[in-house]
Amino acid sequence: MTKLTDTQAAILHAAAAREGHNVLPLPGSLRGGAAAKVVDTMIAKGLVEGVDADLRKGEPVWRESGDGHGVTLVATEAGLAAIGIEPEDTNTAPAGATDAPAEEPTPNTPTGPEAAPKTRTPREGTKQATLIEMLRAQEGATIEEIMAETGWQSHTVRGAMAGALKKKLGLTITSEKIEGRGRVYKIEQG
Repeated sequence: MTKLTDTQAAILHAAAAREGHNVLPLPGSLRGGAAAKVVDTMIAKGLVEGVDADLRKGEPVWRESGDGHGVTLVATEAGLAAIGIEPEDTNTAPAGATDAPAEEPTPNTPTGPEAAPKTRTPREGTKQATLIEMLRAQEGATIEEIMAETGWQSHTVRGAMAGALKKKLGLTITSEKIEGRGRVYKIEQG
């Protein structure tokens, strides 16, 4: 597993929560040479990559490419995996599934963009799977309990809940303040 600095982890968690996994903007405290050094290291490790910026969508530009186009930064699958987020195009078949060929769609079965989205499931044994297990428990979990179990910092826990669980997996997370325990988060069962 790739060892990340706190800054790298924060950048990747923020990117995971953004459309297109855009790395920019970087945290406000990271500027100039320090920003370039962090980004260069992340590119060298394969955690982020430069791609053509879509200026029509207002994507932020990291560098000019020299031909009049801008380059923006996005988190790679390796970068997302480093923070416990499963890449979108991996096999998400449930445990025990076989490699038997899929049934041919019937003529009225939607395929392509109108087909129902695939259900994504995290790999077992990951910190994300641990987070989901804690939030599915009847008693739920506090930020502090999740931090103790995963080793994450509070901003990482919140980012994982907002990005990976809510946006990527489509889970509904509720919270309530419980006397003597604090704010407790749960995945809404339904």
